[in-house]
Amino acid sequence: MGGPGGRGQRPRGGGLTARGGQLSTARLRVDTPERAGLDREETRRLAREVRALTAGDRPWAAGAVVVAGRGPVIAVREAAGWAVRYTAYDPEADAGVEAPPAARAPMSIDTPFDLASLTKLFTSVAAVQQIERGTLGIDARVGAYLPDFHAAAAHGLTVRQLLTHTSGLRPELPLYDCADDAERLERLRSEAPATEPGRHVYSDVNLLLLQQLLERLTGRSLDVLVRDGITRPLGMTSTRFGPCPGAAATEDQRRPWAKADRGMLRGEVHDENAWALGGVAGHAGLFSTADDLAVFCRTLLSGGSYGPARILGPDFVDLLLAPPGLGFAVDQPWFMGELAGRGAAGHTGFTGTSLVLDRATDTFLILLANTVHPRRRPPDSAPRARAGTRLRRAVR
Repeated sequence: MGGPGGRGQRPRGGGLTARGGQLSTARLRVDTPERAGLDREETRRLAREVRALTAGDRPWAAGAVVVAGRGPVIAVREAAGWAVRYTAYDPEADAGVEAPPAARAPMSIDTPFDLASLTKLFTSVAAVQQIERGTLGIDARVGAYLPDFHAAAAHGLTVRQLLTHTSGLRPELPLYDCADDAERLERLRSEAPATEPGRHVYSDVNLLLLQQLLERLTGRSLDVLVRDGITRPLGMTSTRFGPCPGAAATEDQRRPWAKADRGMLRGEVHDENAWALGGVAGHAGLFSTADDLAVFCRTLLSGGSYGPARILGPDFVDLLLAPPGLGFAVDQPWFMGELAGRGAAGHTGFTGTSLVLDRATDTFLILLANTVHPRRRPPDSAPRARAGTRLRRAVR
């Protein structure tokens, strides 16, 4: 069954338009598709298709929020389904245990989500900020900043390799099985590449090493770097590392399908390694809303500025988003659909989150869903790709 949804009217923050080569930092506003230069019927289809993703007994997601627009105009702003629908997962029935009506929570535009790997984008921006300031070299060796991380130092891993997932490090480490923080840190220090550096192998470990590097370099923790360098200047007041009461529920996390026994999660980070690290990690841990992420997208589309705030210069936004992307994935049809092809950049998150920004059409698409509620399933990004295609076809 589908839950109640809401179409909000409260604009958040600011944005840009990039018409005729001119970048504008005009603040975001909710307006008509026509004002955004988008086809009304295509945007209606986009909203309708997202609502359908939450319908039925076994929906793609219990709930979802979509925010999309062009230039400074938010033309689609829709919530559907449930932030909390289930109390547990029943493995014998292979289905969620429905919560009683009083215990359910409808999805709203303002519902925060566990961003999962969208956190990597913020860690990447924090790194490029240091590159812009001249305190970090894009092709510098990690060992120059972290000499005690002897495996990375011995293999000559570079900052660029961490940001482009070409370090050769394996996808993840079981830090959640370590006895304490000292053991977790030693695992990171001793982790050597599993394959020859240079080939793309997507790895959470890259961003964990980058977190260690940034914290050593600046003397500040990652949550402070993200807050002071990105979210506070941009007015992204709903974006922070957890815990985050009121967030959309994620998984009834239990072995054998998960890597820890934690029960139904809401407001606590889903990723087991981020949880083991106290909730602040370079690869996962942030919570945010679709409105806040729209501000983040508009900032990058405007060359790093948003209203009076500037978090990066245009040249460094280019460095961040140019193929193959630093932290960002570029031109990936499997989740961008027809938005891919001319430099669209974005990312997905394991919990069901995604964002895409397309400089060629000056558009952005944020689709947040709790697809792992009540438990994780094999990933299915076809709905994300369809949403990207729908937005691309709406561009006049």
